[in-house]
Amino acid sequence: MKKIIAIIMALTMVCALALVFTSCTDNKAPVNEENSTEADAATSMTATEGVLVMATNAAFPPYEFVEGGEYAGIDVEIAEKIAEKLGMTLEIKDVDFGAIIGGVQSGKFDMGMAGMTVTDERLESVNFSTTYATGIQVVIVAEDSDIKSLDDLKGDGSMKFGVQQDTTGDIYASDTAENGGYGEENVIRYKTGADAVQALKSGKVQAVIIDNEPAKSFVAANEGLKILDAEWAVEDYAIAIAKENTALLTAVNGALAALEADGIIDAIIAKYIPSAETASEAA
Repeated sequence: MKKIIAIIMALTMVCALALVFTSCTDNKAPVNEENSTEADAATSMTATEGVLVMATNAAFPPYEFVEGGEYAGIDVEIAEKIAEKLGMTLEIKDVDFGAIIGGVQSGKFDMGMAGMTVTDERLESVNFSTTYATGIQVVIVAEDSDIKSLDDLKGDGSMKFGVQQDTTGDIYASDTAENGGYGEENVIRYKTGADAVQALKSGKVQAVIIDNEPAKSFVAANEGLKILDAEWAVEDYAIAIAKENTALLTAVNGALAALEADGIIDAIIAKYIPSAETASEAA
């Protein structure tokens, strides 16, 4: 009798565990099920249910910055609208730019949004959403500099170039001359674009390579600097999402499409860049 009771109790525990496991897995339904919504799919794939954790580097105006103790900028407002579309609450984590991809890849953050360009190297680690803006890389120099055009930029050791570490400005400038760069030995990396600009003002570097809109902000805030009159590079901005998180990627792309169709993305960009009329002119 005791053996029978023990067997019954063991079977009861197995059934209970099976029910718990089933209820947990049922909460993560695939995004392509007919009864699944974008919000359900996105929520089931995030680290904390109902919370969309976005990693950024809030020193990149007008895309992300801190104002009055609050996060603001193009990326911040677009992310807020995405979270709203998905029925979620946005949580922003301000981290070093170079930590964003790794954090998204490991699941520490649900997505990375920081004026981030799609590159082949980054695509090896994460997926990217559809493009929501176009970025232009430009060059900042001192107003009295002998550098008058892009043709004057040299990778022969006579110039040092300041960049924000791990950005595409860093990646491109550090490449070889054959690939359009100036050589890694001629590039000095800084934690933020603002640090690179201060290095330019103090003469530690002769040029800073950075995105156009932050460049405008830095030049406006620092006398004696100017932006060269040519585009150094043109690239697309998108949102980084972990490769295995296909449900969230689908949901975010759907939200971006809806926001684009409603004119909301263009309106947000125009708020921070008044001269812009379309998202492609945003950068």
